[in-house]
Amino acid sequence: MPISVEQSVAIIAVTALCTILLRALPFLLFGGRKEVPGVVSDLGVLLPSSIMAVLVVYCLRNVDFAAAGHFLPEFLSCLLVAGLHVWKKNILLSIGLGTVFYMVLVQAVFA
Repeated sequence: MPISVEQSVAIIAVTALCTILLRALPFLLFGGRKEVPGVVSDLGVLLPSSIMAVLVVYCLRNVDFAAAGHFLPEFLSCLLVAGLHVWKKNILLSIGLGTVFYMVLVQAVFA
């Protein structure tokens, strides 16, 4: 059953409201304080590495290590992403080229 125009508008409105509230939440919680709370600073240091570790585990969770053709594209792509990131320190470049490299391996080389 397709959704109506009114339902689509309601979905967009709720999504926009949630986005605006989430963007305003730090300002509402911390007010005009110039100093960032220690907990927020600690999270800013710990979360990026933790999120990347979770993403790596999530992306590699179904890899079959029984034969080289099954895990080699993922392994080589991970090496490329890590190498590019260490070399260039550019997240968009490393993830973008790693994704393109993986797709070429999966679609053309290991097809």
